[in-house]
Amino acid sequence: MEEINKTAKVQFSLRPFSADPKVQAVIFVAFLAMYLTSLGGNALIALTVQINHPLHTPMYVFLANLAALEILCTSCIAPLALANLLSMGRTPISIAGCGTQMFFFIFLGGADGVLLAAMAYERLIAIRYPLGYTLLMSRPLCVALMVGALVLGFLLSLPLTVLIFRLPFCNNSEIYHFFRDMPAAMRLACADTHVHQSAPYAISFIRLSILLSMVSVSYVFIVATVFRIRPAEGRRRACSTCSSRLSVVLPQYGCTSFTYLSPRSSYSPESGRVVSVVYTFITAILNPLIYSMRNKELKTALRRALRGL
Repeated sequence: MEEINKTAKVQFSLRPFSADPKVQAVIFVAFLAMYLTSLGGNALIALTVQINHPLHTPMYVFLANLAALEILCTSCIAPLALANLLSMGRTPISIAGCGTQMFFFIFLGGADGVLLAAMAYERLIAIRYPLGYTLLMSRPLCVALMVGALVLGFLLSLPLTVLIFRLPFCNNSEIYHFFRDMPAAMRLACADTHVHQSAPYAISFIRLSILLSMVSVSYVFIVATVFRIRPAEGRRRACSTCSSRLSVVLPQYGCTSFTYLSPRSSYSPESGRVVSVVYTFITAILNPLIYSMRNKELKTALRRALRGL
């Protein structure tokens, strides 16, 4: 009990990117610009799909939900990261606050990854079985896939967060990161973490293996089907859709694999921070940019929405 009470009083701080206030200011502006861009772009996509009835199809509903998840996931990180940049790393956070941010980040990020796999399956049905698309991608199935993504994200985040914060943290510590990520926090525990490392590694490995297998199988079948499409225009549109999806999926899964599956001996805090910028900010910007620029129907709806503002 004394150890738990001692851990509960521990506070963390985030190490600044630089001791130079001018460099911190430049990074602050860059983070703020990325956050506002992702926030505005994803909000515009979600609202455009919501107010345009012709876009109420599984493809666009999944896209709107992905945009909403990107907003929530980025928003659980960006405000605190920006505040820390302004304070030069002097913004303390309690163990409870650290655990809360970690829980929601893993929860929303896990749901995001599952939803990307569901979107790959939806494209497989649309391209390989166009005549049975309405039946195979029914509204109840779409709702089940979206709810399932949230449930799986929750089931992933809860045990990982509990596992990490059952470790003892003996002293106020500085996290070498711009948010409270699991690998960075685990390095600060004042106990042997080999057993605690094995469980998150195994869970992450199983999750990513299943999702990557689902996405890979879906796109293998999609590519095989695309090459059998006779009209060149149909083949071009299918390839364009698949390439845009992959440009979102690959950075997301690749960066997550690097962060959570790298052995502790080879984990680099510097590399971890750079990779984390990619999968927290860059992919959130790629989502609205790619889907709006590569989709004619969505571009038309976005233009109408912007003209109505």
